[in-house]
Amino acid sequence: MFEQQGTLVDQQLVVLAWFDVEPRSEPVTAAPPPAQPDDKDWTWVLERECPDCEVQVGHLTMPEIAALNRRCADSFAEVLRRDETWVKARPQPDVWSPLEYGCHVRDVFRLFAERLELMLDQDDPEFANWNPNDTAEAERYDLQDPAQVATELLSAAGHLADCFESLDADQLRRSGRRSDGASFTVETFARYEIHDPLHHLWDVIGAPMSDWTS
Repeated sequence: MFEQQGTLVDQQLVVLAWFDVEPRSEPVTAAPPPAQPDDKDWTWVLERECPDCEVQVGHLTMPEIAALNRRCADSFAEVLRRDETWVKARPQPDVWSPLEYGCHVRDVFRLFAERLELMLDQDDPEFANWNPNDTAEAERYDLQDPAQVATELLSAAGHLADCFESLDADQLRRSGRRSDGASFTVETFARYEIHDPLHHLWDVIGAPMSDWTS
């Protein structure tokens, strides 16, 4: 037997040396279960009020959409600055935490900026498919730093808002489409986009969003 000398870490290194393995510096955190899949075709929000969050987007102008993106990002950043235990906790095993929703909304802002660029540069492009649950798992939304996510979310929302505000009338008529056949003009694309972050803010705070778009 080796002598009981030194710290516990020293003793661990001696034991691990017998097996020729590296000590584990941090515990491995298991990934949470996938969130409930969202397989709805949300394009109907272009025509009527969302019955859940009570948002109406069909009448919104580009300046209004830009302002709503910035306002929504500000609200999400405030959420992410709350108590970290609450921010990282899931209300149910298959429902994202506020942090995971924040990561998703950040990536929505980024994705729509990329798709908007495609619509402006190409004729009627088809968007690549995107599975939010796969991204959440691959990028470990649950382990990301809330303060950093808040900063990135604000930046992504500001960039997308700037893009929407810079569009002219001809650009609003350009088109793009999803692989499932759903087609958008830039104008309807922007209206469709803003529902997503507003709906997820409602998911987190639970307050109706009707006054935001009325």
